[in-house]
Amino acid sequence: MRAGVRPDETAGGVVPINASKVTRWDQHGREHVVTVQRSGVQRTISCDTCGWRQSTQFLPWLKAQEHLAEAHQATVDPSEAQTSR
Repeated sequence: MRAGVRPDETAGGVVPINASKVTRWDQHGREHVVTVQRSGVQRTISCDTCGWRQSTQFLPWLKAQEHLAEAHQATVDPSEAQTSR
């Protein structure tokens, strides 16, 4: 593993240490991902599906979930779907 990166358990990829992902599926089974990147106390959230971006200081993961639900109707959490089997 390279310095400064860690494995992302949800997608199997590699994510920088100062970033995380919020992943949700829509009713058609399509995956939508919002990446949360940190720079000091400021967070930038960006949607990998539509390119939407927003800077925020508080609750970036909640805002990411809200964007996925409102813009893409993506509300199924893949981590919850895997544990319910």
